[in-house]
Amino acid sequence: MKNLITDVSGVRVGHAGDPRLGSGTTVVVFDAPAVGSVDVRGGGPGTRETALLDPAQTVSGIDAITLSGGSAFGLDAASGVQALMRELGRGFQVRAATIPIVPAAILFDLLNGGDKSWGRYPPYREFGYEAAKNASDNFTLGSMGAGLGAMTATLKGGVGSASAKTPGGITIGALAIVNAVGTVTVGDGPHFWAAPFEQNGEFGGCGPATKLTANDLALRAKGGPMQNTTIAVIATDAKLTKAECNRLAVMAQDGFARAIYPVHTPLDGDVLFAAATGKIALSDPIYGLAELGMHAGNVMARAIARGVHEATALPFPGALPSWKDKFGR
Repeated sequence: MKNLITDVSGVRVGHAGDPRLGSGTTVVVFDAPAVGSVDVRGGGPGTRETALLDPAQTVSGIDAITLSGGSAFGLDAASGVQALMRELGRGFQVRAATIPIVPAAILFDLLNGGDKSWGRYPPYREFGYEAAKNASDNFTLGSMGAGLGAMTATLKGGVGSASAKTPGGITIGALAIVNAVGTVTVGDGPHFWAAPFEQNGEFGGCGPATKLTANDLALRAKGGPMQNTTIAVIATDAKLTKAECNRLAVMAQDGFARAIYPVHTPLDGDVLFAAATGKIALSDPIYGLAELGMHAGNVMARAIARGVHEATALPFPGALPSWKDKFGR
């Protein structure tokens, strides 16, 4: 176990981006079509192909999931991923036509100090192609890909991931790009809201805050409307239906609430995709799914904290510090 979403067999992740731009793209690629669904909780989401993931809709297999910076411009990244998937012969077959299914979500990073004067066409389509081509079972956390320009209210955000196994041997993994309007740490200190779920000191080992003050619980927010979002993927090797995937996404959103304060606000575009590769049957359709969802929430909380813990500050004037800049010593 690498403590990454790629501990789920058949799942790979790749990054691409431009540090000068302060933005990029992260892609989750499935070696075979995965059953997928989505849960949208934020008040300002930006998405592509999410309507298709409703349990009532026809197509259940997805080839990849694209997470990108760039706000609405970043939705172009999914076209680049589609291009690579088509070259590989991947996609939904309609007679002689092959259509790769690549849902996507974006975050707002247009005001982080990077040079966004890209000319007529934004670079995200090429970022998507490159990220999908780079996909492997090992990838870097922190300020990479879609997390390159991510920020929270008080600290630099980034890409985080974590994984676990259920007692029944099912693997569950999370990938999160943390660009939240709220905080991932308590007040002015180093303690993560997700600290009770930490494993093996994976995000600093500081433990929970011993006591919450009124100052700790006060609203700390960044930016304005549509400038924030946490976008994420929960993946498992369990055999799930599309409706069960949707319930897994709903339960995994609990991890957002365990790790970010506040969350699911009118200022966020929070979106969580769920994908199942179908290798291991649930022990029970009710309690087995409940247990899997319980672990999904815990793993997602850990991934979010790791995204901030592993981030590095942007090299622009007035940039937010990273957790390690502020508390690493």
